Order: sequence, then C-alpha cells, then structure tokens
Amino acid sequence: MRPTTSYVVTTFLIILICCSSSCLAKKHSHHHKTKHAKKPAPPTAQKQVLDVEVFGAKADGKSDNSQAFKKAWDKACNSLESIKILVPKGKVYYVKHVDFTGPCHSGISMEIQGTIKSFAKMYDTPKRLWIKFEDVRNMEIFGGGTIDGSGEVWWKNSCKIKKTKPCQSQSAPTALTFRNCSNLTLSNLRLLNAQQMHVNFQDCNDVEASKLVVEAPEESPNTDGIHVTRTSNIKILDSQIRTGDDCISIVNGSRNVDVRNIACGPGHGISIGSLGEDNTENYVSNIYVKGATFTGTTNGARIKTWQKSAVQVENVVYRNIIGTSASKVAINLNCSESVPCKNVVLQNVMLTAQQKGEKVEASCNHLAVQTTKLNSLPSCSLND
Repeated sequence: MRPTTSYVVTTFLIILICCSSSCLAKKHSHHHKTKHAKKPAPPTAQKQVLDVEVFGAKADGKSDNSQAFKKAWDKACNSLESIKILVPKGKVYYVKHVDFTGPCHSGISMEIQGTIKSFAKMYDTPKRLWIKFEDVRNMEIFGGGTIDGSGEVWWKNSCKIKKTKPCQSQSAPTALTFRNCSNLTLSNLRLLNAQQMHVNFQDCNDVEASKLVVEAPEESPNTDGIHVTRTSNIKILDSQIRTGDDCISIVNGSRNVDVRNIACGPGHGISIGSLGEDNTENYVSNIYVKGATFTGTTNGARIKTWQKSAVQVENVVYRNIIGTSASKVAINLNCSESVPCKNVVLQNVMLTAQQKGEKVEASCNHLAVQTTKLNSLPSCSLND
C-alpha cells in the first residue's frame, strides 16, 4: 500500500526559500504575518450578456465550439463597456483548443453555468495548452459550471503509465492556463479530469481562486490541482482538491501566496517546488498555508528541492499540525549537505501512527543550529 497521511495543518508558513548552486543566505526579519493578496475588484456592472450560442456554439456532442467561444471573446474584449460571456446551464460544449487573449478595452466576466469539455481523444494543442487566458486584466470567471478535460486517453499514453514512451514527447496539455493576467477572480467552478495540470497561474498578479472543486482519479499522472509559477499576491481559498498529483504546487518566482481552508486528498499534498533543478537559481517567498486538511495523501505540506543543487531553505515555520501517518517516517527534513536548512521551527507538530501500537519517527539531516522544535513529536536531534 502506498503510504498515506491524514493531517490537519493550522499553519504552515514559509518566509523565504532561495535556491541556486551558489546562493547565499539572505537576512530577513522573521515574522508570522505575510503580505496577503488583495481581493481583485470585480468588473464594473455588465451592460450586455453574450451567449456563446449566439456566436454559433452547439451543444450537440460533436461540434468543436472553439471558434464560437473565440468570437464571443473577441467581441467582449473589443467592447468599450464591460461585458459578460455566458455558457448556458444544462448544456455541454466541446472544444479542442481555445486562446482568450488580451489586452481588452474593459473588464470581462465569464459565467460558466454549463460544461466546457474536451474531446475524449488525443489531438494537437499549441504549446500543450487546452484553454488559455493571456494578457488580460480585470477578469472574473465563475458560475457553478464544469470544465472537463476528458483526460483518460492522455493518462493511458503517459510515460508514467506506458514506460516505453519518452516523457519529452506527447506530453498532455494543461487544462486551464492563466498567463500574464492581473486582477483575476476564479470561483465557484468544478474542474474535472484534466489532461495534465488542472489550473496553472503563470506570471500573474493579484489573483483570487476560491470555492473550487478539482477532481481526478488518484492514479491519474501529473494532474496537479492548482500550479503557481512566477505569480505574486495570490489567494487560494475554500476549495476541495482530489487528484493524482500535488493538490497545490508552488514553484519558482512565486511570492505572497495565501492558501487557506483547503481539503486535499487523494494526491501528493501541498508542495513548494521542485526547486533548484540543474543548478538553476530559484526564489520563492512569503508562502502561508492555514487550515488545510490532508486525507489519504502521500505527503502533507512539503518543500521539494534538488539535493545536488546546494539549495538554501530558510525561515520556515510548521505550526499546529496534528494527524496520523501511514509511513514510519512521519517527518522528513533532508536538507542540503553543503547549505543546511536555517531557521526551521516545528511548533506543536504532533503526528502518530495510523495503525494502533506502531510508532513513527522523524528523519532529520543537515539542519543548522537555529532549528527549533517546540512541543513536537516525533522529534530528532538537531545535530543529525
């Protein structure tokens, strides 16, 4: 059986992570409050609603509605007044690939009441993306509907499933990508069975993602729930994420990330990284996780780094983490031999074995003397 965890995390605070083959520790004040993202303001009052069916969209189970959606977007984007695009309730619209590109003249909202679905077959997608929003400001996407990637055919052809396939080719597309967007709200949607990652925020600023349900089978490969890269001032709130990979992954260039009230599992937990691959310099700071629940996950809250890259991890607080572990090693702090972890605090971290009568242990390597453990079990020597 694959090791699973059941954790409740009240606070998991990352102040600074600096990664490179020659990165020096930077001095920053240690505090418990991070700079949280401001909630993006919604677009101004809508004066017109654009139903995608007016632009030729057909919920007939066979038509590719990519162009119809794009026509509705272009009209809204070129309007001097704020406009809402509507995907009607109770209908399923298939699309192969669509780009929603700005900048636009005014704020745009998209109300997805029905379902946007990918065809259940492999096909070419530009830059391995299925639905992409790029260079857009002041956007709101909501509506209670569903975005379904029909990812099973892609999973079956993944190199993680078919070991003879090269991983560099035929990579599955990310389902929903936001690139270089700002003042963005994504809320009240269901995202299912992404071909690969479900949602990717890349080079974005001032984002709120809330009340999302993200689901894919536990065995589906690389189906991260929400991926954050080079994005700042983002809130991820009040969501349920059940996938085959990280519920939330936060990587290079991201800062001021506020994660609260997330139900995660199955999946790999909430992860920062991987960082420092191929001796590259990565920087992540001000990551705050509070009120997360992990059930049936392979990990809880973790930082992933490449050992050979001499990654510096500093100013990390794990606080009020209570739960059970299915694996014997419940806490694993394996830092760089050349640049030990610095200023790591474990406070009120209490983990026990999932099976009665068994014991769990902590594995700690290369921790600097500033590391402290307060009222935490299992524990290990700071000199390990």
